[in-house]
Amino acid sequence: MIICAGKIETFHFATPVGIGMTDVSINLTRLCIEKRPEFLLFIGSAGSYGEKKIFEIIESRSACNIENSFLDAHSYTPIDNVVSAAEDVSRETRQADDNSLSSVVLKPERWSEATREGRGTLVNCSNYITANSRYAKEYLKKNIHLENMEFYAVLKVAEKFGIPAGGVFVVTNYCDEHAHETFKKNHKEATQRLAAYMNHKNKELRI
Repeated sequence: MIICAGKIETFHFATPVGIGMTDVSINLTRLCIEKRPEFLLFIGSAGSYGEKKIFEIIESRSACNIENSFLDAHSYTPIDNVVSAAEDVSRETRQADDNSLSSVVLKPERWSEATREGRGTLVNCSNYITANSRYAKEYLKKNIHLENMEFYAVLKVAEKFGIPAGGVFVVTNYCDEHAHETFKKNHKEATQRLAAYMNHKNKELRI
């Protein structure tokens, strides 16, 4: 099943699950109970901490939940703040539902092979967006390259239900003082490019 945040980031082939980690946790949990998807693929926009370029498309299976205050040693957390999708996929493939690309089958194990190189791209997630280049540089030092509001919650829910999962992201902006203006300027073209990429990928994975 292909999912997205929704509202301004909606795709005709994806099911919206909400903006931010709280809404995603609630709505995706409900979806997993009702639909029991064989695989979850989250698609959406992301900010770059500096190395990934505008409109670049990155595939990932790993996310973390780190707040900017943690980088300044102003906070700590008892939670396991890094999650990575399981590599072992043993579930049987089933016919994709109406929300998947062209209603064709997406084999989880084949997507796993296609995204193997991108698994190490760590996506940081928070309900707040970084607009400070100093923090962006600190994330890069920790080998964290992207920022997205939902992916950590997606992987945590998927982990809880034992569902293989991954994400595909298009870069809309850098995480600096101009982040919001750049996001608004680039968002429409970025999502169009992401939709085109997904259609192309779907043809590669067609069974």
